[in-house]
Amino acid sequence: MTTPDMDEFVRLAEEVYETRLRSVLEPEHADEFVAIEPKSGDYFLGKTLSEAIGAARRSHPDRLAHAMRVGHKAALHLGVQVR
Repeated sequence: MTTPDMDEFVRLAEEVYETRLRSVLEPEHADEFVAIEPKSGDYFLGKTLSEAIGAARRSHPDRLAHAMRVGHKAALHLGVQVR
């Protein structure tokens, strides 16, 4: 379940990705993870979700970060791929 505040938080983080980061990150960091702290605009890359979130927490321990997979609509894909 989401709240209006959480929806706005996600919207802001995704806006940072679309306006500032997509063109910079996708050519060289596709499939890596990025954690975005939308208030500052700071972002943190990692080969794993844990690496990206961990870096964000170390830098901003009192703030949330929104994690995404570079070049994907979702951070994780769950389920079985049907061919």
